[in-house]
Amino acid sequence: MPTRVWDYLPEYAAERDDIMDAVETVFRSGRLVLGESVRRFEEEFAARHGVRHCVGVDNGTNAVKLGLQALGVGPGDEVVTVSNTAAPTVVAIDAVGATPVFVDVDPATYLMDVAAVEAAVTPRTRCLLPVHLYGQCVDMAPLERLAQERGLAILEDCAQAHGALHHGRPAGSMGRAAAFSFYPTKVLGAYGDGGATITSDDEVEANLRRLRYYGMERTYYVVETPGHNARLDEVQAEILRRKLTRLDRYVEDRRAVAARYAEGLAGTGLVLPATAAGNTHVYYVYVVRHPRRDEIIEALQAYDIHLNISYPWPVHTMSGFAHLGYGRGSLPVTEELAGQIFSLPMYPSLPRGVQDKVIDALREVLRH
Repeated sequence: MPTRVWDYLPEYAAERDDIMDAVETVFRSGRLVLGESVRRFEEEFAARHGVRHCVGVDNGTNAVKLGLQALGVGPGDEVVTVSNTAAPTVVAIDAVGATPVFVDVDPATYLMDVAAVEAAVTPRTRCLLPVHLYGQCVDMAPLERLAQERGLAILEDCAQAHGALHHGRPAGSMGRAAAFSFYPTKVLGAYGDGGATITSDDEVEANLRRLRYYGMERTYYVVETPGHNARLDEVQAEILRRKLTRLDRYVEDRRAVAARYAEGLAGTGLVLPATAAGNTHVYYVYVVRHPRRDEIIEALQAYDIHLNISYPWPVHTMSGFAHLGYGRGSLPVTEELAGQIFSLPMYPSLPRGVQDKVIDALREVLRH
């Protein structure tokens, strides 16, 4: 069988009875949209992160977009973020009419270079948007201090960091709001699309609830302020409720796979993931680095191993964002990484035999 970076079928085989029961629970409830499952998931997800509110939405992109809108970010504003991220982070900024301002990333962790953020802040800056990438958190203390000094909001992008900790604080609990994706590949993944934005700010929460439901609040027939149809599906919410109880186990299993890779690939010349001080890494993806990346990926296909690159094209180099004016060389670390990084298979139910296959093949390829 081909080896790929992600496969949900082993997990589904193990959890099928509970997943099917979740579907049956919703179908028998008499409420298919914004019912008890969404309400209870929102309560449980907020409690997991030590915040007061969670608003479930239809996908992670809208979790960022509505989060920005709920914070008052719009046309004319600037949002400081990174280019080494999935494009939806930046698409969401553009969708609210704001301008993304990019800073480079740390060459060891590939996370936002927080030392570069202050210089990127202008009078138009409204929000800092750190991306907790690959499964670990950005160094938040400098950003929190800067936000306090300059009167800025922080919206954490936690799409890849479910269960991650930063000095004991959960990813998503350190900004004014935080956005999550529940795309199936995520550490906490649905069986389809889903997302959520969390906050302890009552005003932000009220804005989010209006925005995800056409802008309506008191009655279905009256729009208070123009919004969207961005509701979390009731079936996905019930599945996520069940899976949330297993999140710690998923993280433990991912960390075990990462430890096995670290042991098996030591001394091969691959640059293995570095965990920043104070972080608990959950390894959403296991990203390694080598200057012969493309050659290695091609050679592994002979072993029927097919790998991904997260991400081969920094957002600032994409034609859709050429209007921002970032030329080649403007973010040198980000651009260098894009030519060298690639992701190994990583998911909780990854069989040990597949891990060994990947390790052995890489060791063989890297000997030549």
